[in-house]
Amino acid sequence: MILGTLILILVIGIAIGAVAGFFAARQYMKRYLADNPPISEDMMRQMMMQMGQKPSQKKLHQMMVSMKAQAKKNK
Repeated sequence: MILGTLILILVIGIAIGAVAGFFAARQYMKRYLADNPPISEDMMRQMMMQMGQKPSQKKLHQMMVSMKAQAKKNK
């Protein structure tokens, strides 16, 4: 009787921990990706150069600010 109760409490504890861990990791990744977008200025510069454009630093900065604003808007 006592052993069965202990096993049940253990299983419930593991399930609750797994659910809490999932949501904590999800929240952490959302915050990380908002602060550190997967596309950097160097990557954007390479893409623009491949398309035949010569990007200026001002244009790259404007595009990054625009992408961050769009990400916050979608959030």
